[in-house]
Amino acid sequence: MAKENTKSATGMTVREAGKKGGQTVKQRYGKEFYEQIGRKGGRATKDTHGHEFYENIGKLGGKKGGESTRDRYGPKFYETIGQLGGQKVKRLIEEGKKAAKRG
Repeated sequence: MAKENTKSATGMTVREAGKKGGQTVKQRYGKEFYEQIGRKGGRATKDTHGHEFYENIGKLGGKKGGESTRDRYGPKFYETIGQLGGQKVKRLIEEGKKAAKRG
């Protein structure tokens, strides 16, 4: 981590050099290059680890994320966002009914 902020002989940090290299690759090969290597990496991961791997990491991420949100904000948070969502749905339904009457 400390190396990341340390300037090298080139006067750049590791982070700055990485960013510059990434921009150069993007200019040379385009965004399609990144899409292709992303798909290739995804296929390789799927072939190596199988479908269950994605199921497990999805469950892990969802569980950790949900627990983290619950611990950080508490039950009142869920009550509040639920009410806000309900109000928005109600408003959208009313707007839809008004638009149907006009049209």
